[in-house]
Amino acid sequence: MTGDDHALARDLAEQAGRRLIGLRAHGGDPDVLRKAGDRLSHEFLTAELAARRPGDVVLSEEGADNPARLSARRVWIVDPLDGTREFGEPGRTDWAVHVALWERNDATGPGDGDLTAGAVALPAQGKVLSTATAGQRQQCSIDAAITTPMFHRGREGAPDDGDGGTAEPGGEGEAPGRAGGEGEAPGRAGGEGEASGRIRIVVSRTRAPQFVRNISDLIDAELVPLGSAGAKVAAVVGGEVDAYVHGGGFYEWDTAAPVAVARAAGFHASRIDGSALVYNQADLLMPDILVCRPAVAGVVLQAIREVTNAS
Repeated sequence: MTGDDHALARDLAEQAGRRLIGLRAHGGDPDVLRKAGDRLSHEFLTAELAARRPGDVVLSEEGADNPARLSARRVWIVDPLDGTREFGEPGRTDWAVHVALWERNDATGPGDGDLTAGAVALPAQGKVLSTATAGQRQQCSIDAAITTPMFHRGREGAPDDGDGGTAEPGGEGEAPGRAGGEGEAPGRAGGEGEASGRIRIVVSRTRAPQFVRNISDLIDAELVPLGSAGAKVAAVVGGEVDAYVHGGGFYEWDTAAPVAVARAAGFHASRIDGSALVYNQADLLMPDILVCRPAVAGVVLQAIREVTNAS
């Protein structure tokens, strides 16, 4: 990997996001808009990666799974439009573009590697979170997650942000994401959670797992409903909430870029049992995730163990 991979992930996520902003500004039938957005971003990202990194393999939510990735040294894992449903709803900002790079290490077994670069663009919020640093590779510092203003700062025809995947009704992708909306996660400054000292856990608006509610009861945490996986992890990295816990399952492209960004910024990211998150696997399904501030990781993991054992 070169430092340029960080910049490439950031730039491609930003550029795809600007194209989606332009498409969305035209409006139209929501379902047609969603499909057009998926296709537009997928075609742009795959074409750019093929041109700029011709020896790499691309794994995209919108493309066929290429078996060559299992033996490849470098695999780009992309979600061209995370929060497809929200993208088609006027007034929402909870949709995103994910671009991440997985690289094989010196081991030779399938899947022996890790995420080495990534970016999450939140186009309708006008920002990009990325692993790009000043010439240094993924430091464990909040400075590693650069929040880059996008060129387009307007609220475009139908604004708002995003959290992962093509959401089915009642699925993980749904999120509030309206400016000043009921479900929007307020900032930490002066927020209720900060004043009370309670841990704030961001969860799916419509599909918060019961075990997360049980965790909340156990440690008196505040549950904050929000949208796509990218938007949820961005809320953790941005300090709006303390943790993101989900056990409903999703796919590698839903979390690869958000996890790369969170790790680079020094945040804890793991399975809910504390084991490592692994990518470029034969089975793309990822059962669960925990992303949180390191200071609360022990408390949250212990609560998860107690709740899991109790059930």
